[in-house]
Amino acid sequence: MELFRPDQSPFSAGSQAPLAERMRPQSLAEYVGQAHLLAADGPLTKLIASQRPTSLIFWGPPGTGKTTLARLLAQDWQADFVEFSAVLSGVADIRRVVQEAREASRRQRLTVLFVDEIHRFNKAQQDAFLPHVESGVIVLLGATTENPSFEIIPALLSRTRVLVLNPLGEDDLAKILERALADPERGLGGYQAQVSPEARAHLIATAFGDARRMLSSLEAAVLTAPLGPGGTRVVDLQQAEQAIGKSALRYDKAGEEHYNLISALHKSLRGSDPDAALYWLARMLAAGEDPHYLLRRMVRFASEDVGLADPYALNQAVAALGAFDLLGRPEGELALAQVAVYLALAPKSNAVYTAFGQAQADAAQLGPLEVPLAIRNAPTKLMQGLGYGRDYEYPHDHPDAVVDQQYLPDRLRGRRYYQPTDRGRERQIRERLRELQTAKARLRRARGGGSEGGEAPGK
Repeated sequence: MELFRPDQSPFSAGSQAPLAERMRPQSLAEYVGQAHLLAADGPLTKLIASQRPTSLIFWGPPGTGKTTLARLLAQDWQADFVEFSAVLSGVADIRRVVQEAREASRRQRLTVLFVDEIHRFNKAQQDAFLPHVESGVIVLLGATTENPSFEIIPALLSRTRVLVLNPLGEDDLAKILERALADPERGLGGYQAQVSPEARAHLIATAFGDARRMLSSLEAAVLTAPLGPGGTRVVDLQQAEQAIGKSALRYDKAGEEHYNLISALHKSLRGSDPDAALYWLARMLAAGEDPHYLLRRMVRFASEDVGLADPYALNQAVAALGAFDLLGRPEGELALAQVAVYLALAPKSNAVYTAFGQAQADAAQLGPLEVPLAIRNAPTKLMQGLGYGRDYEYPHDHPDAVVDQQYLPDRLRGRRYYQPTDRGRERQIRERLRELQTAKARLRRARGGGSEGGEAPGK
């Protein structure tokens, strides 16, 4: 926990703080990015102009300026700024901060409590804020990389306003990079660094909208660069690549980005786009997703979205699971790519998925309907005497193994769940169903049984 006054900086100009911390804007005039919030008619601009301190939650990816905005707002409001880590602090710390805020309020001082990674607080910890935010003892500013709808309790959400921060654009990152290279006090101006255009472009592109990542890479590149003529430090593309190393993609296997990416993969497969499917698959694997999770999703997809339009799709998906377990990484990842392309190109049908859902609904809503006597098992004489198994027709004793037997309960007589499409192999399945229905109708007519009737009432 850290407290400082709005006219104080948490670091000195000559400190050993990382470049990203030293270059943190000290006024709104220095702030770069988030034009949708800070434009003339943006919500933050209007809030600042109103001079009415308001509890806010900043939601956005890392390195987009959430903490900086919180500090600058506290500075604009001339408030005491208390920085609070949800990872390191608990309810006891909240009580202590609230007590200090009450004392500050008696001295006509406003306290802004900034909670970084607020999504890491559990329900009890978030509940502890509620009365103090509502009473105005503290103004709460939270920062989160996770969707507040899932991570913040509704009562706290209703007392705050959520502002979304976007990844920084390349132009914004370029401004920040140039400022860091030119600033002799807080930045790298004293090193006389010469960064090639290729190196600059690479540092910006591999930051993925994260200013902190870019500045950390820039600092490493400059500090390790060889000395050139006149003591300059020369950073070329190779030097920049070495400083960056392998960049980790923004990803949280338990958070919103996980669900965004798996949704993109699933919808690309469903939309028959093999190129998009390969890209999203590669993204998730590069970010550290468990290949078995992806394989399980594709096995499910083979039944849910391809179904009997291509029965071999399920075989492909299950075979890919076995191939991956046999080969391991990285060779086994090719099996995932193969099944992704196969599923994307396969004819699509959700007829089995829809049919099963309707059958589940009937099973749940209609209760335990009686099994027709003819198809009940009759292992004892008592059961045989009660009519169990009587009039059962053994299909293999009849031509084409087709009989006109009722298998559904009486209430569902004539109910049709599975409606095959005319796509892929289901076109043949649909024709087979027609042949069976025609043969059974012919048997009924020959027996004088009339029509089987339509679907069950209300279906």
